[in-house]
Amino acid sequence: MSSKSTGLRHWRQRFNALFQDHEIFVRTHGHVRFLRVSAVWQKRVALIVAAVLFVWAGTMLAVLVNQLLTADDRAAVAQQQAEANAAEARIAKYRNSVAETAADLAERQDQLDEWSKESFGVEPAAVTDAAASEATQPLKTSAIDPSLPPEAQALARLEARQEAFAGKLLAAVNDRAAKAETAVAALGLNPSDLVRNAAAGRGGPFIPYRGKMGKAKALGPSFAALEGALFRMEVLERTLVAVPSGNPANVLMMSSGFGYRSDPFTGAGAMHAGLDFRGPTGTPILAAAPGRVSFVGQKSGYGNVVEVDHGQGILTRYAHLSGFTAKVGSQVAAGEQIAKMGSTGRSTGSHLHFEVRLNGVAVNPRRFLEAKADVLEVKADARQRVGSVARGAR
Repeated sequence: MSSKSTGLRHWRQRFNALFQDHEIFVRTHGHVRFLRVSAVWQKRVALIVAAVLFVWAGTMLAVLVNQLLTADDRAAVAQQQAEANAAEARIAKYRNSVAETAADLAERQDQLDEWSKESFGVEPAAVTDAAASEATQPLKTSAIDPSLPPEAQALARLEARQEAFAGKLLAAVNDRAAKAETAVAALGLNPSDLVRNAAAGRGGPFIPYRGKMGKAKALGPSFAALEGALFRMEVLERTLVAVPSGNPANVLMMSSGFGYRSDPFTGAGAMHAGLDFRGPTGTPILAAAPGRVSFVGQKSGYGNVVEVDHGQGILTRYAHLSGFTAKVGSQVAAGEQIAKMGSTGRSTGSHLHFEVRLNGVAVNPRRFLEAKADVLEVKADARQRVGSVARGAR
């Protein structure tokens, strides 16, 4: 007999020894019953329990094996989900950035349109057309990152074109301002003082600039330089327009100049604050520059007086008049009649006393009335621009 058969018999005997026939005595109401639990029945129950445990263990083992096998898949899915979430976050951030850039560019274009209309009297469409024609030219710039998405590159090209347009506009404005500065200096005025005095009259509460996306930002150095250049050009050219270069009366005889003279009544030394033009009573008195009539009435020593405010601190005074043809508040053009020559006030005969005052101080009108042709040419160009601005504002 082999050792294998012997071993099986040994284990069978031990297994059978676990299950013996049992009798159970049960006493109920004086009656005794015998319940017999056979070894065969016990073996069957044990086998059923073992089979159930085996099936349960197999199921648990299969579940464990499945979890181990799918753990990598679940990790891969989780990683993909994380990458998808990160990509969505990047896309959302990119969209926000593109939206902010687009809003900023729209803000810059609005500012360019506004400056163009305010300073040159043209509609925003004209600026748009100019920008469009500029956009047709190849853009030579290394500032655009080729790795950017197409829409971002388009915005970057638009921004570069706006900067180029602002740069060209700045050059044109600086050129006009330089010509106006030369003309103003030729009239004996200080351009720097004019700009400084104009800039001194500004103020208001500080409100930080916020773009269309609600974020605080600036329009950039080119736009800041352009804003300053436009202000300088505006002050100087409007000063040129305000300068009284037209003859205040169609007469040839100037009877008294500006400065020191002998007083016609006492003969004593006196300061004459204007020019005297001799002519017949009733000769039309003309506005020497466009402006607003600020005074009509009488002043001591001057007799009947009309004053015209031309802006930029420049005022002209017309005295010794015989009558008025303008009212306070009236807007008058250069060469428009505002009064009639006479001899009222401290006067020895029919004439016009003509004064020019700059910020309240009398200055010699001759340097304005005798301006050279090149200065008058710059003034005419400035008047044309300022006039177009005024028409555009209506």
